Amino acid sequence: MSIFASIAVALVVLIHLYILVLEMFLWDKPTGLKAFGISKEFAVASKVLAANQGLYNGFLAAGLLWGMITGDIHVQVFFLICVAIAGVYGAFTASKKILWIQAIPALIALLLVTLM
Repeated sequence: MSIFASIAVALVVLIHLYILVLEMFLWDKPTGLKAFGISKEFAVASKVLAANQGLYNGFLAAGLLWGMITGDIHVQVFFLICVAIAGVYGAFTASKKILWIQAIPALIALLLVTLM
């Protein structure tokens, strides 16, 4: 695997681990409120749902790490496609910035992984 592909996949992993921390542990804290542009009241009311979302982001990161550790390109491709789809869906349903934070990095990594 090329060094550029490895770096791109690792970046997607780090993004999703950061999202996990934001959604599971910082959702109703100043960092989470600012990152997601939500009110304290909304954060308190939706904390359990956000933690669930964070866990799913953790699974995406774990799948990508699994693919990196084993060197299995098919696993990496599968999880990068999952991330890209989730990012596109999030951009249409929640916030356009999800496209840039989640989907675009995954698509770049996918391109690099498949061009190896």
